[in-house]
Amino acid sequence: MPSNTKLSRMLDARANMTVDGALATELEAHGCDLDDPLWSAKVLLEQPQLVKRVHRDYFRAGAAVAITASYQATPQGFARRGFDEEEALELVALSVRLADEARSEHLAENPGAGPLLIAGSVGPYGAYLADGSEYRGDYFLSRNEFMEFHRPRIAALVDAGADILACETLPSLPEAEALTALMKEFDVEGWLSFTLRDGGHISDGTPLAQVAKLARTQSSVVAIGVNCVPLELVSRALGALGKATDTPLIAYPNSGEIYDAVTKKWRPASSGDTSGGAGNKQPASLAEGAAVWRELGARLLGGCCRTTPEDIAAVARLTGNP
Repeated sequence: MPSNTKLSRMLDARANMTVDGALATELEAHGCDLDDPLWSAKVLLEQPQLVKRVHRDYFRAGAAVAITASYQATPQGFARRGFDEEEALELVALSVRLADEARSEHLAENPGAGPLLIAGSVGPYGAYLADGSEYRGDYFLSRNEFMEFHRPRIAALVDAGADILACETLPSLPEAEALTALMKEFDVEGWLSFTLRDGGHISDGTPLAQVAKLARTQSSVVAIGVNCVPLELVSRALGALGKATDTPLIAYPNSGEIYDAVTKKWRPASSGDTSGGAGNKQPASLAEGAAVWRELGARLLGGCCRTTPEDIAAVARLTGNP
């Protein structure tokens, strides 16, 4: 069931919170093959209890927010596997229940660990396309088309008891605007986190200063920031957002490794790897960057691709979590 604590109230009380890390990375570490258009949502079909196990691992590491395995869980995506909409939305609801069971089990063993929140993951339309377009923002739908695409999953997440929505890995402003309208429609809080073209623009080229207006004008948007981006872009992006809005910021970047699109493998970043120009070197680790990002206004910090419970434990120690 949902928590009685709203994220907005926690942030108003100046809380700093730790978000979990990569779900897919841990599922792969447990032997799952995620080379599939459904990605981590595939495990909801095959090994749902493994999803709960990973959520528990992140709670043990000190995460206060668990993001559900619904990033690529859409009726349209499941329809390709022969599931009707009712069956697909039951799987979306399952992603919330698994996170909630992990929370309940963790709190039973650690009564002082709360409050813990469940964030229902709402991946972008590009995630459904499964062609990498969530990092380009080169797809175009009308506002109504975006809302029709996202509405059933959001309804399922809210009905299943998600405390908040994690509208994440967003590459475009029009899609983010449609999602804020749906937050209002369902009377649910959420955050918006974007992929980046560079330290000042989201993937479709919209300046971060313009994106920040959404947070200023929509009370349902309780945090705004970036995810699934290189470590070295985070400080610049948070700086740009912080100048344009007083809304709490969120960041959960990738581990720092570099993805090779040709070989489809990750490689370690060299000490000279940068993406933001001279003098903007990549932090050596998620935890090293986190200390700086807190100073820039990031009240919620976690990890995305290739991060682990060990990384989240290091971030949690900065926040004062166990």
